[in-house]
Amino acid sequence: MVQVAAALLFAVAAGLGLTVILAMLRNNEDAILSALLGEGAFPAEAAPLPGPAPQRITLRRSPARRDAPRPVRVAACTQPLLSRAA
Repeated sequence: MVQVAAALLFAVAAGLGLTVILAMLRNNEDAILSALLGEGAFPAEAAPLPGPAPQRITLRRSPARRDAPRPVRVAACTQPLLSRAA
């Protein structure tokens, strides 16, 4: 009886797994098939070029941000929670 219940449980789990896989294929068919064919996320023509970017942008901090007060760390007292006798 336990073996029949285990076999039924396995069949239900396999059916649920197959349903999830088919639902994923239906939703993302193009992306999954292109990944399986080796194209990846970017087709070869639209892929980003390797190497440094052609233009470099330097970021500047605003003066208000630079002059903002920083939080001060307070030195905590490091006493043991238990005494040595405990």
